[in-house]
Amino acid sequence: MRTLRTPDERFGDLPGFPYEPRYADVPDQDGGALRMAYVEAGPADGPVVVCLHGEPSWSFLYRHVMRVLADAGLRVVAPDLVGFGRSDKPAEIGDHTYARHIEWTRALLFDVLDLRGVTLVGQDWGGLIGLRLAVAHPERFARIVAANTGLPTGDFPMPETWLRFRESVRTAAEFDVARGVRSGCRTTLPGEVSAAYDAPFPDEAYKAGPRAMPGLVPADPDDPEAQPNRDAWDVLRAWDKPFLVAFSDQDPITGAMAPLFRQFVPGAAALPAAGVDHPTIEGAGHFLQEDDGERLGREIAAFVERTPVA
Repeated sequence: MRTLRTPDERFGDLPGFPYEPRYADVPDQDGGALRMAYVEAGPADGPVVVCLHGEPSWSFLYRHVMRVLADAGLRVVAPDLVGFGRSDKPAEIGDHTYARHIEWTRALLFDVLDLRGVTLVGQDWGGLIGLRLAVAHPERFARIVAANTGLPTGDFPMPETWLRFRESVRTAAEFDVARGVRSGCRTTLPGEVSAAYDAPFPDEAYKAGPRAMPGLVPADPDDPEAQPNRDAWDVLRAWDKPFLVAFSDQDPITGAMAPLFRQFVPGAAALPAAGVDHPTIEGAGHFLQEDDGERLGREIAAFVERTPVA
């Protein structure tokens, strides 16, 4: 597998993101190894919160959330998915599969970091990957926060907005990553923030991951990952651990998933009776971490505090 590694100097002077990168090697599932990057914040002995980003962002997306969670005494771990951020970037679109991304992320979180008692925060692809990890390894997880994400099976039509996005990523001569993030926000991003989203990708050769991900979403019933996602839903329909649904109010891509999670996941349906409400982040788009990351961070911290586990 041919891989690229973004030069470190691309990541100088990141606004509001002072966290030192850490690195670990995971098997590339092709006979070699990939270096994955992650950042941490908060006390080393605090309850663990894993924040998984999606397409086409990286752990920088969680900078506002991380600060709030760390101040609340939580240990936050935010990886960069393979192909994104400071992590290695397989150079061919065909190197990226849904199953491989699950395994790469699992290897980092469990084989290398040996995380337990995890509160998962998954947004966009962070949920598609994180929820599959949770149902496969429930003993590792204490709680789940689903934030503008889903677990599609191809059995129902995908939103037209997403279909247009998938086609534009497939056909565009140049994939403008920062523009892709800006289009999913309701607030205006400063120039230095947009630059931070472009930083991992010096040129088009580095963008196989962002190019691949839309095509890996199981949008058709016969997609190879459609049945594994159906199986995951079967597990979620019996999931009784705390499950917070923290969606924004202006996400045309995943908004329809929020009521399904609240209705069909027992751990979500039980929360209001336990005095924990599912929040709606007002005035936020798909990237709610950018539009109101501090509010999202406060909701996650309160959720962890109100749902103690043995």
